[in-house]
Amino acid sequence: MPRFSVIVPAYKVQAYLRESLESVLTQSHPDLELIAVDDASPDSCGALIDEYAARDPRVTAVHLAHNLGPGPARNAGLARATGDYLIFLDGDDTLAPGALQAVTDRLKDTGSPDVLVYGHACTSWTGEVVREPLCGRLSQEGPASFRLADRPALLGIPMVVWNKAYRREYVEREGLAFPPGFHEDTPWSWPALLAAESVAVLSRVCVHSRRRRTGSILTTCSRRHLDVFDQYDRVFAYLSGRPEMERWRPAVHRRMAEHFCALYADPRRLPRGSRAEFFRRAGVLLRRYRAPGGAGALPLSLSRTDRVRHTLMRLGARRTHGLLSALRAAGLAAGRGAAAVGRGLGESSLRLHYRFQRLLPLRPELAVFSAYWHGGYACNPAAIEAKLRELAPRMRTAWICNPEHAATLPRGTAALRPGSAAYWSALARAAYLVTNVNVERALVKRPGQILVQTQHGTPLKRVGLDLQDRPAATPTGDVAGLLRGADQWDYLLSANRHSTLVWEKAVPAAYTTLEYGYPRNDVFHRASRADVLELRERLGIPPGSTAILYAPTHRDYRRSRPDHLDFERVLRDLGPRYTLLVRTHLTYADSGVPADAPARLVDVSGHPSVEELCLASDALVTDYSSLMFDYAVLDRPIVIHADDWEAYEAARGTYFDLRACPPGAIARTEDELVDIFATGHWQGSRSAQLRAAFRARFCTHDDGHAAERVVRRVFLGQSAPVPAVVPPQERRPAPAAPAPAVEPAPAAVSAPRFPF
Repeated sequence: MPRFSVIVPAYKVQAYLRESLESVLTQSHPDLELIAVDDASPDSCGALIDEYAARDPRVTAVHLAHNLGPGPARNAGLARATGDYLIFLDGDDTLAPGALQAVTDRLKDTGSPDVLVYGHACTSWTGEVVREPLCGRLSQEGPASFRLADRPALLGIPMVVWNKAYRREYVEREGLAFPPGFHEDTPWSWPALLAAESVAVLSRVCVHSRRRRTGSILTTCSRRHLDVFDQYDRVFAYLSGRPEMERWRPAVHRRMAEHFCALYADPRRLPRGSRAEFFRRAGVLLRRYRAPGGAGALPLSLSRTDRVRHTLMRLGARRTHGLLSALRAAGLAAGRGAAAVGRGLGESSLRLHYRFQRLLPLRPELAVFSAYWHGGYACNPAAIEAKLRELAPRMRTAWICNPEHAATLPRGTAALRPGSAAYWSALARAAYLVTNVNVERALVKRPGQILVQTQHGTPLKRVGLDLQDRPAATPTGDVAGLLRGADQWDYLLSANRHSTLVWEKAVPAAYTTLEYGYPRNDVFHRASRADVLELRERLGIPPGSTAILYAPTHRDYRRSRPDHLDFERVLRDLGPRYTLLVRTHLTYADSGVPADAPARLVDVSGHPSVEELCLASDALVTDYSSLMFDYAVLDRPIVIHADDWEAYEAARGTYFDLRACPPGAIARTEDELVDIFATGHWQGSRSAQLRAAFRARFCTHDDGHAAERVVRRVFLGQSAPVPAVVPPQERRPAPAAPAPAVEPAPAAVSAPRFPF
């Protein structure tokens, strides 16, 4: 009996089916059967399936006499499945490399749950890969497995069949099967989750779901989208037959309303002659299955516009609903800048709300923070916020973040959902605004408001106006918008003189530069050896192992993540005393670390704090990332892997030649990188000399007190930098973990094959 039965229905996907089947059969975990179902496809799908069945005994070919749709096709595969777990994959989608090994490991760790929910990414027809944002709810913290009642937020993830693994015995016991028609995932996914005795999650991206430009159900204009009403009838019939599940009725009703509104709003889905019927039938179901309790067990907030739309559809007020949509369309057409009409009735009311709030007095005790485009509690704003609560406990703080990041906030810091009424109220009345990225475009800064721009890195790569002659670089396409935002800054935080000169030239405006150091680096002077050892244990770094943090930056001129290193080969060449921590840039959906990687290869891309990763590591390997400037504060070895310097310099441009003043040894190839560590030159005297010169140039103010200087100047009104900067020779950054025992050196060591 195989561990997995992977069921792949296929209809008119001949261009993608081979890639889909290959993604299953080349998994590093081979214990599987692949059941490929030809749903009477008129193209070559059937022949492709037969080809794979003839050459791989794990493939079972199933041919249906008539086209029945994806639901019955999956049922045909289910009837032949013998694996412990069932996995469904559409014929144009792919499993990520190492996905089944990751699923296997997670199933073992969580005690073989009924359902395992895993992450996915969407691949557009342009080739762009974007991780599903709602997958942020698949945090593996907490109990290994649980009942849905213990974690109802899972009902907010996409209700599709292909982002889960199902225990076959559980599916057979519950009698789960797919109905005919479009939207067949709905009456499968709801019962599968609601009835499960045990559920577990895996945050890793295991499926790449293809978003085709044409030819998929998502882009098909057909009356068959009205099948969605029969599908929800089936869901509520299932609930009605199980009184213990009535508590979920409000949550299902809420998601049903969202589903109906999304279908009705998509011009690609419904024929013009079917829209009135769709709206009428949607209202009938929303009234029929409405239950008291609002969103019920689903702890998610609705925007005001969505609430209005759901209500209008439930009441059958199609003309008013159409007027709302028309107003929103008009707002989108005319809405450029803060004076725009807005994006529909709901957003117009929010803008009116914002305008009214600006008439009220500022709240001098309120400070609002944000980082990385509505991300979690991180970077310089987080360090300033923490110090503000320490030095001025009378202050109230709030953090702007998307709902999936709210759990990262400390106790006492309010979460503000972007675009909500509370968000606009805070922007209107907070006396202080602190961010490390561009501010809200519609912000109207009031007299008396203080805006602090902290930035999030010392610039090696060109920024601002200096990118105007770099068409391959993408960060600053709207120069006018950039300068308009900079005109609202009161203070710009700078880590060193280099940064001060760059920012004042590249983003010229009337702000005051605070050359105080970076608050996010203060922790490097507060942490103890015990803190370092605890972090290493949490990350799974073996005692005595040399931990290398590999953190490259992104490439503006490349759509996909570049593969600069063969991680497993590097570790194999370095030997068992090394552990590699891989952190890819946040713009990439995956790290390139396979799920079945050895224990010494750790994917830390999702770790919330890069500062903790720096503290836990013994050395940094990077290319052109600004992290090198922060890591230098720790006075630990840094190695530059510059295998594409010429291309990077030509595309993005840099402010100085890193090869002329590096923070340590430079490797131009993977072999040179291995050589640097194998010969010990990464921590030799020459590397230490280079690092000392680099620190003297770029770490002048990073002494552990940067956040305090900012708080005392901006919030407490003290004009002189307090406390004074600690001289470099008196600083004591956090010590690294105890070094492993050094083996006796060979009689003669060859010269390194790399330049310093």
